[in-house]
Amino acid sequence: AAGLGDAMSHYLLALLYRMGKGVEKDEKKELFHLVEAAIAGHPNARRDLACLEGRNKRFDRAVKHFIIAANLGYDKAIQGLKECYKDGLVSKEDFAAALRAHQAAVDATKSPQRDAAEASEEFRAYQQQTFGGNT
Repeated sequence: AAGLGDAMSHYLLALLYRMGKGVEKDEKKELFHLVEAAIAGHPNARRDLACLEGRNKRFDRAVKHFIIAANLGYDKAIQGLKECYKDGLVSKEDFAAALRAHQAAVDATKSPQRDAAEASEEFRAYQQQTFGGNT
């Protein structure tokens, strides 16, 4: 599936190469698959790239990755941007714009059907936790 450009497949391969699960640890292959996943729109991959760039002191690139992930509605990217803002790496205007874009992305995914499905999943989890087994 990764060969067809599937974002999740690339992201999972990146994690496997990072951890060495079923494959040799390989930072170059990990990075390749992270980039491919990010290009395909995987927000976790964007955040991982942001963290990688931050560790390598390329803060301007890290901020750009966080902003793209935030624009996709990824909550953890907002936390990363918040830290960058505290450290003076992102302007107040850019941080505010990212917050607005994040909220717009989150709002765009809301629907009565999605809310009902989420409530149903929460209820099933509650039943499982409370009563155990298949209820």
